[in-house]
Amino acid sequence: MQIIKFGTDGWRGVIAREFTFENVSIVAQATMDYMAREGLAAKGLVIGYDRRFLSREFAERCAEIAVGNGIKVLLTETYAPTPAVSWGVKSRGAGMGIMITASHNPPIYNGFKVKESFGGSARPATTKQIEALVEKNSAACREILAAPFAEALQNGMISRFDANTEYYAQLKKYVDIELIKKSALPFVVDPMFGAGSGVFPVLLPGALEIHGDCNPAFGGQAPEPIMEHLQVLSEMVKSGGFRAGLALDGDADRIGAVDENGDFFSSHMIYTVLLRHLYERKGLRGGVVKTVSTTQMINLLAEKYGLELFDTPIGFKHICELMLDHDILMGGEEFGGLGVKGHMPERDGILMGLLLLEAMAMSGKGLKQLLDETMDEIGRFYYRRIDLQIGQPAKEKLIARLTGGETAAIAGVAVAKTNFSDGFKFIFANGAWLLIRPSGTEPVLRLYSEAGSPEEVEKFLSAGRELAGV
Repeated sequence: MQIIKFGTDGWRGVIAREFTFENVSIVAQATMDYMAREGLAAKGLVIGYDRRFLSREFAERCAEIAVGNGIKVLLTETYAPTPAVSWGVKSRGAGMGIMITASHNPPIYNGFKVKESFGGSARPATTKQIEALVEKNSAACREILAAPFAEALQNGMISRFDANTEYYAQLKKYVDIELIKKSALPFVVDPMFGAGSGVFPVLLPGALEIHGDCNPAFGGQAPEPIMEHLQVLSEMVKSGGFRAGLALDGDADRIGAVDENGDFFSSHMIYTVLLRHLYERKGLRGGVVKTVSTTQMINLLAEKYGLELFDTPIGFKHICELMLDHDILMGGEEFGGLGVKGHMPERDGILMGLLLLEAMAMSGKGLKQLLDETMDEIGRFYYRRIDLQIGQPAKEKLIARLTGGETAAIAGVAVAKTNFSDGFKFIFANGAWLLIRPSGTEPVLRLYSEAGSPEEVEKFLSAGRELAGV
């Protein structure tokens, strides 16, 4: 068995290589042992799954193991968005939740996400304990306790439920759906063949959806709503007279968009527009959380509004902890994971999409117009991220070099300060920055940069590639 480690949100692996029924069973047994030890077993377990290859079967195996350990299971009756499953954990008072999904990872991956009773991603302290139980159980050849699925379904230890009904009711409380309907905003949504398929047409009848059919190969690309993957959506907005395009990742907990001109509207732009919307139009207050790879625009807005700002490593679990311990208005990360107060400490791409539509309906303006209003006040920012394939030896060599602290300048520009809390972030005197971050789950090196011009961004990204030798 491989060493199983939880990444930024859950454990993921290539299907049939690391992500096997044997390994899933081992992680599920450790999760049940954790629930028993922490006194959570009597509260039951919610299990959901996405549209990836074998996700339903992996979810059913987890249910069998839960029942084998005497834990009652609520299993989604079909695929469901992660936020709907998370809301089910919270609203039904379950002890924990499991979501079988690899989120935005390529089609060959699947994953095992753990949700705590508050609905959010399992905190680092929790996943470390589950990892320790995996190791302990493996060393002791711990028996996997499981009950036959059909038998557990018949005797009521497993019950199927509709995860969407209660979740939709919560969304309608948070967002003025009727206002959006009355505005008749023409928009198109791309769920990227994922678990968010069908949601917007139900909430907003008449909404146009593309890529909503079931395709475990996700059209041959990772279901991640980044610019390179949204060309079809962009062309539709440009040619079809739509005011906006919304996109969801594979399990619908992340959001992407294109504006009224069909141009990519990044998660940084979405965060900026929504923070202003929540503060100025909805009258909400609280602190603001951002990860190390998130735009400086959030810093400047927090300063403008007098809101406390928190900076965390990448991974919504870190934002979640702050949302549990502090009065947080909004938290967000570069990858399109955004959460808000009054909901749950969890990413929710569907809610964020609805809030964007609400902001447009309330203001009568497009997404670009809304962003331009803010940039006119705080300055112009440009951002780009590139993902590069990198082998393990090259990755280790790069990490050793950067950890050594010998990088005094990049692209001929002196480094003013650094932030190595998650990856290697180099910040320059004019506020521009470059982040070099090896992925913890894939053979990938991610380079990020933000600056006052596109040319400056490209200069820093090229320098990052040169540093990495890729």
